[in-house]
Amino acid sequence: MTEQAGKPFLYVVVCAAGIAADVGRLITAAQARGWEVGVIATPVAMNGFFDTAGVEARTGRTIRSAWRTPGDPRPFPSPDAVVVAPATFNTINKWAAGLADTLAVATLCESPGLGVPVAVLPCVADALAVHPAYQDSLIRLRGMGVRFGEPYSGEPEQDGSRTEFGWERALDLLARG
Repeated sequence: MTEQAGKPFLYVVVCAAGIAADVGRLITAAQARGWEVGVIATPVAMNGFFDTAGVEARTGRTIRSAWRTPGDPRPFPSPDAVVVAPATFNTINKWAAGLADTLAVATLCESPGLGVPVAVLPCVADALAVHPAYQDSLIRLRGMGVRFGEPYSGEPEQDGSRTEFGWERALDLLARG
């Protein structure tokens, strides 16, 4: 837990999917449940997928997307838990393969080794979700103890509506023992 606030610290990893525009809903819900939040975004997600200034104002912290230099202080305390939402096909596959080429994926690669719970809300198109590499990645990550919410494709229903993205479900996944 963080010493300053006496609250557990949650890393929210944001990937480049259209639904990322609503990540503030997850942050607000986490804060309402007593978490202090720091956001780590993939480099592509930083390019207009969500309101970075709004997220920084809401968390009171700069969004991390790049590694710090060795002499720089750690901008976030160690995590008590990690949520990946939305989690894209690319990030899930790189993570499962151990390809830590961005700060976001490197953070995910080390999280199970830190012993912290990790919850994932996948946002993957149906056509990609059936790819064998993706299916293998889910098996590997579940084997590492990663907790997955229901998949979300973002595709419209037959009536034109869209299924709600279950932001708070990630927090529920963390709460389960």
